[in-house]
Amino acid sequence: MNSSRRQILMPSNTMQALRKLRPAAGMNIESVPVPEFDPSDILVRVRAASICGTDLHIYHWDRWSASRLNPPVTTGHEFCGVVEKIGTNVTCVKPGDFVSAEMHLACGHCRACRMGQPHVCMNGRIIGIDSDGAFAEFVVIPESNIWKVDPSIPEHYAAILDPLGNAVHTVLSGPVSGLTVGVTGAGPIGLMSIAVARACGATRIYAIEVKPHRRDLAKKMGADEVFDPTVGDVVEQIKEATDGAGVDVLLEMSGNPNAIHQGFQMLRNGGRASLLGIPNRPVELNLVADIIFKGATVHGIYGRRMFETWVQTTELLKAGRLNLEPLFNERMPLDKYEEAFALLESGEAGKILFYPNGSK
Repeated sequence: MNSSRRQILMPSNTMQALRKLRPAAGMNIESVPVPEFDPSDILVRVRAASICGTDLHIYHWDRWSASRLNPPVTTGHEFCGVVEKIGTNVTCVKPGDFVSAEMHLACGHCRACRMGQPHVCMNGRIIGIDSDGAFAEFVVIPESNIWKVDPSIPEHYAAILDPLGNAVHTVLSGPVSGLTVGVTGAGPIGLMSIAVARACGATRIYAIEVKPHRRDLAKKMGADEVFDPTVGDVVEQIKEATDGAGVDVLLEMSGNPNAIHQGFQMLRNGGRASLLGIPNRPVELNLVADIIFKGATVHGIYGRRMFETWVQTTELLKAGRLNLEPLFNERMPLDKYEEAFALLESGEAGKILFYPNGSK
């Protein structure tokens, strides 16, 4: 950022932020200056911020985090808030507007960006990972990435538009209306994908999940049948439920190698597999049996289509098609972060919301 172009707001003011200070496990609450911003940026007062599985990886400082982050950095990339101040060049929002943001920053000039695929930008950066994020009282967002939230959308839904967009992108990467759907992994985004698939016309939805609490949530989110993959042969159970064919659509949300293998085995010939889950190691597949001879279509899912997915997600919420309420039981102040990360890791939570500026 060119310091000669910066607008320094409230230079004497500080804010509380949850930060990764060093390359080791844990995070810390710090008092830091309210951030500066450029003429094309927006200063947002954070209302609610949601914990993502990525934040848990950062908290524990695993191999991926060590390869990606350069501490110190303020974490958090799922949020909603109110525009506090705007840069002199900003025209799309004004102070007081209710907003969220696409936190992937695309370069705009690589081959993927030029071909209308900025969500897989070759030089992409992420606010909350590569630069200071939303686990703070204020966050700076470029005008190009701000998303004005429709007033009909509740605050707690607006705080999870980012991961909800992942679910929408995964479900709608191919046809789903009138089809059967298998969801492997009922973590928060897997649970959202159940609701999205139901809203978009799936006929039968089967969820496969190890943890009892998440199996219960899957039923509440709209799954017709829920299976524990540790009990019996889940592939045969799914095939029996689908008259021997297998599911038309596989939504792989777990990243677990066993679940990935089972997912491809339960996919019908000619079916579509959309893969969002991130394995922590390479996964070996039987390409001949599970993909080539099946004539399967396989989609890798990363982030959200910018900004097609945001439009689709907003319209589904405005139409009242998505009931996400079962996800929301945990709301915490920012200084309860250790408790929040422990709860998320236990698998006994849906979406955990932080309130850096205090709850209503």
